[in-house]
Amino acid sequence: MTDDWQRLSPRMLLVHPVHEVLRQIPVLIGSFVLGSATGNPLWAVFGIVLIVAYGLARWFTTTYRIGADDVALRSGVLQRKVVSLPRNRIRSVSTDARLLHRLLGLTVVTVSTGQQASTETAFALDAVPAAEVPRLRATLLAESLVPAATSTPGRVLARWQPSWLRYSPLTFAGVVTIAAAAGVLTQAGLLRAVEDSPWARAGAGVVDTFGVPAVVAAVAIALVLASVALSVTQSLLTYANLVLRRDADILHLSHGLVRIREHTFDMRRLRGGTLREPLLVRLFGGMRLDAVMTGVSGVGEASQLLPPCPRVTATTVLQDLIGQPDLVDGPLRPHGPAAVRRRWIRAMALPVTAALALGVTAFAATVPGWAWVVVGVLALAAAGLAADRSRALGHRVGNGWLATRAGSLSRRRDCVVGAGVVAWTVRQTWPQRRAGVATLVAATAAGVKRYEVVDVPADQAWAIAAAVSPWVSASSWARD
Repeated sequence: MTDDWQRLSPRMLLVHPVHEVLRQIPVLIGSFVLGSATGNPLWAVFGIVLIVAYGLARWFTTTYRIGADDVALRSGVLQRKVVSLPRNRIRSVSTDARLLHRLLGLTVVTVSTGQQASTETAFALDAVPAAEVPRLRATLLAESLVPAATSTPGRVLARWQPSWLRYSPLTFAGVVTIAAAAGVLTQAGLLRAVEDSPWARAGAGVVDTFGVPAVVAAVAIALVLASVALSVTQSLLTYANLVLRRDADILHLSHGLVRIREHTFDMRRLRGGTLREPLLVRLFGGMRLDAVMTGVSGVGEASQLLPPCPRVTATTVLQDLIGQPDLVDGPLRPHGPAAVRRRWIRAMALPVTAALALGVTAFAATVPGWAWVVVGVLALAAAGLAADRSRALGHRVGNGWLATRAGSLSRRRDCVVGAGVVAWTVRQTWPQRRAGVATLVAATAAGVKRYEVVDVPADQAWAIAAAVSPWVSASSWARD
């Protein structure tokens, strides 16, 4: 620790200009167009020089300090800013090394307090020599890390396997990427630019030759193949070489093929875990593991410990982390016939309404046979959804822990320790009151902040809360 302001590695003088040039490509295109229009190519050169100079200036204007009580970062070329964080609010330290950083032996170190940080308030040291990262991490999390000379070797909880790639196409990441690219092309007007191009005329000729159904089928197959390729590639680049390791009270996660990312968490702030099972991933025996931890956002990459992987891998890791095997993989207590009935009523409402509408229409006009087939398929799908949601619903209480599960298309099983719950709420909508069920909500400072036991019998809600949190008195609650 020192009160002196320090600079980042001078090797960043090679990185910042390159990143600024890539970030300011639209400006460079504009300067090139301006130079071509005025017959003065120096405009393009001037644009490049200006951007490179700005990138170099970033290093000269960025300093940081690690004091006894806080850490501070000063940065800004045209507008100076100072970000200061109290040491006792630091919750995690993450590192990120892009390809150019890795070639130069550098790493971006990001300090998180658990609050959502904007660009203006983010505390990121871009960049620190990779050899200094362990020391810097130990300094920032001094009270959590054991000195390397006395610490015992850590245990590897999970390691990425190539077989995990089979779950990648089931997460729709490729579809989202293709849709985003199509949106960008549409907004940029590039699709309109090719309407009268040779490509468009060739496409029209293909449609005339093979017919619309064949072309549509071919395009659909091509999109599916492209989506699979993109999903697998993205997963490979992001999660290859993943290693989840525990060193005493420190949980360390690293992953990435080209861009290496590392996250360090304090295990003493762990309040449980969430097993996420999207429908398609679940059908192929996979699930994803997220941490329920104070100071770490419960959504997205910030809390993700394992990407979609075999079920046994995710459950074994969570059992190791929280030490409650029955809570993670044991049977759950069902919520009774009223909860099951609510799922069937809501699932079958649409197909029943559609069938009634077709029946009424049949008195006045002829209803095509395919319409009844569509309603029949819809009814079968709704019945399957209702049955699956009914089987999923349940909870389990034991040793001061709560496990709750719900959902079908996006099923999740939350395991939360009662010591991390700061408030309980029993909520009832009007239909729930009619059915005699309620939703029990556990509020906590960790993860997504609220974890629900859905459609539990209303007369059991406060008893469940009391079993998890001893400070809750089940007898003190009385129904109106």
